[in-house]
Amino acid sequence: MTNKYQNIAIYCLIVLLPTLIGVLYSLYQSADEEYHNRQEDTYWIASVHQKSWDQFISETFTMLEILSVSIRTDQSADQLENLLQEAHRMDPRYGGIYLLNKNGTIITGSNSYLENADLSETEYIKEITKTKDIIISNKEEKLINGQKVIGVGKPIFSENGEIDAILIAHLRSDYMENIMKVLTPNTSLALLNAEEELIFDIQSKKEFSQEKLSVPLESLPWELEVKMPSKDTDHIYKQVMTSLAKYLIITHIIFVFIQYFMLKRQAQQEKKENELQKLELVGTLAASTAHEIRNPLTGIKGLVQLLSEKYTNSTDQYYFSVINDEINRINEIVSEFLILGKPTAQKNEIMDLKQIIKTLDPLIRSEALMNRISYQCELPNQPIYVIGTNDQMKQVILNITKNAFESMEAGGSLTIKLSAKNSKCQIKIIDTGMGISEQAIKKIFQPFYTSKDMGTGLGLVVCRRIIESFGGEIFITSKENYGTQVDIFLPKKETPSDV
Repeated sequence: MTNKYQNIAIYCLIVLLPTLIGVLYSLYQSADEEYHNRQEDTYWIASVHQKSWDQFISETFTMLEILSVSIRTDQSADQLENLLQEAHRMDPRYGGIYLLNKNGTIITGSNSYLENADLSETEYIKEITKTKDIIISNKEEKLINGQKVIGVGKPIFSENGEIDAILIAHLRSDYMENIMKVLTPNTSLALLNAEEELIFDIQSKKEFSQEKLSVPLESLPWELEVKMPSKDTDHIYKQVMTSLAKYLIITHIIFVFIQYFMLKRQAQQEKKENELQKLELVGTLAASTAHEIRNPLTGIKGLVQLLSEKYTNSTDQYYFSVINDEINRINEIVSEFLILGKPTAQKNEIMDLKQIIKTLDPLIRSEALMNRISYQCELPNQPIYVIGTNDQMKQVILNITKNAFESMEAGGSLTIKLSAKNSKCQIKIIDTGMGISEQAIKKIFQPFYTSKDMGTGLGLVVCRRIIESFGGEIFITSKENYGTQVDIFLPKKETPSDV
């Protein structure tokens, strides 16, 4: 059940939580992007119409300026009418162009829609009289022909600077509305005057949000107010679902990899635990049977010694020596079993690795000479202290060098190096023997695995058990026909008193 809950927790942590965060972020990003797109589209629509209106008003001002210069009050009514009609025909955006006297009464115009009309009480005509400047009406008017217009007026001055007449042009707001509908058919907008009063508005059947974007006209204090389209939930939904699928795929791939590495680590841990259980089982069996094995062996060995003194024939002596060798071999195997079971049975102490290797140097050098092997030992000037058991450390070094000698039947070289760095020290044992295959090196620390005809398969297992009991590590690297290197790492003590 623990593994089940652990897998659920990992799944939530690796898949569900990142996916949820990713989807929420994607939702926020998609909604924000969609909002900015709607805002940009709305601003573009408002800018297009703003430029159209600014251009129309600017052209109207220019036209009125030109007409005001062309008109003379001493001209006949027919001449003035023809001039105004000619200007009107040039642009269909005008509902009419009219000439008023200074009191606001129509003198003549390009059409008869305002014939005999009195505009003196019209707000923008009063403003023209008061300010003596071009003024545009703040309200939309409706002519008798149904056209919706906005009036623009410009005063014409006499030689002494007084208003002599007023020239007005009716801007066809309905014409501009139609153009705006053609340019942006699915748009809802309104034109507001300086007092934020509605001049006209265009309503689309399409649904719009309550959000609005206002753009001021440059030529006068009016502004265009455009409604933003409603939120495109389908587009947001598609983007979120795409992100959801993407996050699920990525997180599941990561989850599968994590599961794979966890299972691999679990298998390695179980394998290590099985090896430890094997060693513990061997140790338990060894502890319970060691004395029972050694006691009869001691009796056998004593009787063999007595028989060897009684029977001195060379053939008998040979047999007795073989029996003694086998008894000694049984004793060695029992001793290795005991170490496997309880490698820390002896009391640990501070020992000098340099001194241990120097003590073993004559034995190793003698063995090397017998096997025609070149031997070299490199030791530091200062002692190197570690915590362990002196005899067991010697057993490890002798066991490894013995394996090295056995791998160099045709001669070779053996090197032992001792060094220290930071908090660790290293013993490096290098030989140029036959080496170990890749398949064999994976099994080399397994109990009872051996490539020797007379081996027990416990030597290196005992070595690793001893080194690990000292808090160290042992590694073996090898290449067939090139040799083997054994690296032993142990925690270093700075001084003998540093316990």
